[in-house]
Amino acid sequence: MMVGKRLYNYALQFKGMIIAALLMLSIAVAADVIGPLVAKQLIDHHILGIEDYWVQADGENAVEYDGEKYVRSELVDDQEVDATILQIGNAFYFVEGKVPLDGEASVENGMIIIHENGEQMTFRGEKMTVGETIAFYQPEIPIIIWLIGIYFGLFVLSGVFNYGRYYLLQGAANRIIQKMRNDAFKKIQTLPISYFDHLPAGKIVSRITNDTEVIRDLYVTVLSNFFTGIIYLTGIYTAMFFLDAKLAMLFLLILPVLVLWMYVYRKFASKYNHAIRSKISEINGMINESIQGMNIIQAFNRQKRTEEEFNQLNESHFHYQNKLLALNALSSHNLVGVLKNLVFVLFIWYFGKEALDVQTTITIGVLYAYVDYINRLFNPIANMINQLSNLELAMVAGERVFQLLDEKGVPVSDEKIPRYKGNVRFDHVSFGYEEGRDVLKDIHFEVKQGQTVALVGHTGSGKSSIMNLLFRFYDTDRGNILIDGKNICEIPLQTVREHMAIVLQDPFLFTGTIYSNISLNDPKITRERAEWALKAVGAGEFLNRLEKGLDHPVTEKGSTLSSGQRQLISFARALAFDPAILILDEATSNIDTETEAIIQRAMDVVKNGRTTFIIAHRLSTIKNADLILVLDQGKIVERGTHDELMEQQGKYYQMYQLQQGFQQVG
Repeated sequence: MMVGKRLYNYALQFKGMIIAALLMLSIAVAADVIGPLVAKQLIDHHILGIEDYWVQADGENAVEYDGEKYVRSELVDDQEVDATILQIGNAFYFVEGKVPLDGEASVENGMIIIHENGEQMTFRGEKMTVGETIAFYQPEIPIIIWLIGIYFGLFVLSGVFNYGRYYLLQGAANRIIQKMRNDAFKKIQTLPISYFDHLPAGKIVSRITNDTEVIRDLYVTVLSNFFTGIIYLTGIYTAMFFLDAKLAMLFLLILPVLVLWMYVYRKFASKYNHAIRSKISEINGMINESIQGMNIIQAFNRQKRTEEEFNQLNESHFHYQNKLLALNALSSHNLVGVLKNLVFVLFIWYFGKEALDVQTTITIGVLYAYVDYINRLFNPIANMINQLSNLELAMVAGERVFQLLDEKGVPVSDEKIPRYKGNVRFDHVSFGYEEGRDVLKDIHFEVKQGQTVALVGHTGSGKSSIMNLLFRFYDTDRGNILIDGKNICEIPLQTVREHMAIVLQDPFLFTGTIYSNISLNDPKITRERAEWALKAVGAGEFLNRLEKGLDHPVTEKGSTLSSGQRQLISFARALAFDPAILILDEATSNIDTETEAIIQRAMDVVKNGRTTFIIAHRLSTIKNADLILVLDQGKIVERGTHDELMEQQGKYYQMYQLQQGFQQVG
């Protein structure tokens, strides 16, 4: 589905707020567009309104002059004109009878001379005093005040509804982005581990935070400006056609130019924006990686080299930003400025030509309204042109977010199954992380309930891969894994792991407290159970030394705790969930001998009735295992108990003797 359509579908989920916002925007724009028409009426019919035909009549709007009362002819039906008021220069003249209002008027020797259609006409008129002029204006003052009030009221109405539009659009955009981020984070929870093997964490973070924030601008700024622009242009062109259809037709030529430029702009901007968003992701990824590995960078004095690598990445980002900047600079003020000047040239040419035609009536009000509309016309055009970059950015960002949302994930299942007995069987399993390169080859073994099986071998022999398959972080290429006789591929992912727990070589602790790290905020794990689990793994003394006990704060990754303390908390987490199958992935390799002894004693107590897999480099820790599997290059080359394998004097024997020798030397 196209990116634009999917963004539109997201907006539809909050269409009530958006429609209300757009209605408010329509009212605000209508109020703005009507303003110049009110100003035209005010100027032409009231401020300049006494230059008109007048009839002798009595009434509310009558003006007394030279012993007679006069009313503007447009306020009286079917009466002959008795007098005309003309403005010549800064003075007003009272002329009896009907005198042409059009044409060029002048005063010579007390006589009014009017040139119209090549003819000259002479009339006798009286120059009006300031008081007499004000008297004729007097009936117009209430209407002028009323129209000024309407004009001001339109501005207030526009301001109020613009505020409502902004508030509702912002609220709708925040809701849309909130849902989009929730959907993206929810999708991450369903993605296979293999997805994260190929995409750095920084790039994923960039899509959920930076890219969605760019999309937010689409709904707030871009949508608002484009919709405002469309309504403004519609209203302004309608008003222009109402004032002068021929001139409005000339101004319509602007629209094809805008459409053509938008097409050209998007063609180039799309390329640059894709590169920019990609570079931002890479920058985020590198920053994240540098922070995570800062101790290594500083320990090996790689600060300068890391800085150079970052500068290269940043320079590439700067290069594409400059290209986009050049395109935006060309499109914003330059393009709009050229179009605006062109329109003013057309306007001056048109009205200059019309002014030469004495048959054409051009009022000051029309001139004012058209100048006002031309200025207003280019505000929405400039705003729309300036938002092209944000529109293109949002489309590119939307494409990246939807790529994440389109990844094939496994829906989280709420299905529950009874606790395993713990019988595990690997039935001729083969597996490879890459197609055609198996890291496990024909693995076949069986573990009974409550037994402990140890996996040993050199690095890369496939020990951890076996555990990854058991947890269904990956699925087998060939062969089956059965728990209590049931193929785990027939059980939903979350359900398979419900009765399993794992303790990793490098335990991961979340920001929070010791209690939240043990319970993982599962309400089934009470504080009493968490405290029991800690004491069961021998962490009672460590817990008692903490002032806040279970509520002791834990920072990201537990960096303020020792590796042994982090490992004990990780053990307590696994035991608190009471798994039927427990996996210890080299869980004792990063702790001291004393802590290892504590954990070994605790495990002897709590592994009763629990199937336990141990991946260990220290062979001395697995001497009591019920089954030891020795792996080499993805194959099981030896199997048996410690004593049986020592008697065989094969690979296990060599590894054990080697370790014992190192320990004695140490």
